Amino acid sequence: MRRLIADRKRVGRHEPLEHTNRSPRVTPPLRIGMVGGGKDSFIGGVHRMAMRLDDTASVVAGALSSSPERSRASGLGIGLDPDRAYGSWQEMLDGELSRDPADRIEAVSIVTPNNAHHAPATAFARAGFHVIVDKPLTSTLDDAIDLVRVIDHSGVVCCVTYNYSGYPMVRLAREMVAAGDLGDIRKVVVEYHQGWLAADLEGSGQKQASWRTDPARSGRGGAIGDIGSHAEHLARFITGLDIEAVSADLSTFVASRRLDDDASVLLRFAARGGVAARGVLTASQVCVGQENDLSIRIWGTRAGLMWRQEEPNHLVLRPDAAPERVYRRGNESLGAAAAWASRLPAGHPEAFIEAFANLYRAAAGEIRSRTTGGRLSGQASIERQFPTAVEGARGVEFIDRVVESSQRGGGWTPLRPVTGG
Repeated sequence: MRRLIADRKRVGRHEPLEHTNRSPRVTPPLRIGMVGGGKDSFIGGVHRMAMRLDDTASVVAGALSSSPERSRASGLGIGLDPDRAYGSWQEMLDGELSRDPADRIEAVSIVTPNNAHHAPATAFARAGFHVIVDKPLTSTLDDAIDLVRVIDHSGVVCCVTYNYSGYPMVRLAREMVAAGDLGDIRKVVVEYHQGWLAADLEGSGQKQASWRTDPARSGRGGAIGDIGSHAEHLARFITGLDIEAVSADLSTFVASRRLDDDASVLLRFAARGGVAARGVLTASQVCVGQENDLSIRIWGTRAGLMWRQEEPNHLVLRPDAAPERVYRRGNESLGAAAAWASRLPAGHPEAFIEAFANLYRAAAGEIRSRTTGGRLSGQASIERQFPTAVEGARGVEFIDRVVESSQRGGGWTPLRPVTGG
């Protein structure tokens, strides 16, 4: 494969990309039923905006809260037909199955706390509905493995919304690594730092803090599950390397807290090309002053690269014995993967919601292609690139093994990644 570094000669030009986001639209838009995402939900609103961005999908039914009254009120609040503003996800499943197939939902989007992913995901998948679920896939490894089996058996599409994999420059970084631009990967450092949980916010009853710090709803991991799982997936997504073992130190700095709020993890990656890369992952929600500081640095035998979520439209490449290069989203020379994930010309920033939208567009394209029996275009490997149930289960495995390692005093703990169809 030709080296991408040598071919990128027009970085910095400001005319629009000729081929930006030109793949055929998903028509008609996918009909979605949403579980969770009601009043005071941050992520539910993000998902709804993202799926509408490209007219990819729209929420036509919902069970948006754990309380039937709040659920129906939230459904009406976002404009759902009163008959499809359901009191529970079980009621929505029964109600949608009773509708004409041409009118019922085609997929369910699950944006609840972690412990409420498995039950609706398995039930809807068994009923033949496609599943889009926020990360982590489930709150326990047993549930994750079970859900992978259900997805495999049912044959439905499952997309796990590790949204950072949807950023154009992350797609470019993945393409560079796969093309050999960095050479053999030796070192990966991925960091995700926030400061919003530096004090006992959950003690005030704040909704987002309360469930994230509750083991019954979040699972075994606190910061490592909430944001560390994003960091882990980003490292795997860009490098294409599996993590073989972890050595972890989890801390809880807020005394009343029941889960970790800070994590330091050493990573051992599977060998490729005779090189077994090493890595460092840190995730913390007690870094005062930090907002959403996710970053990754990767070094190989030929070059290193760096990407930072708070400046997501730039990717920095540092070749061996050559000047640093800064690639900017929206330029013609960046290749097919970054172009597919971009909507706007250079100089017009794209970010968080657009990244979510790319996952919805890819998943909806795969779902629609199955109903039509055809391909959307000749770029299927790009257009259908989204995290699957297997990737989600591997993320839950990572959380589980990090907790286990920390409990054992940081001893090296192997991962046995989940496999599936």
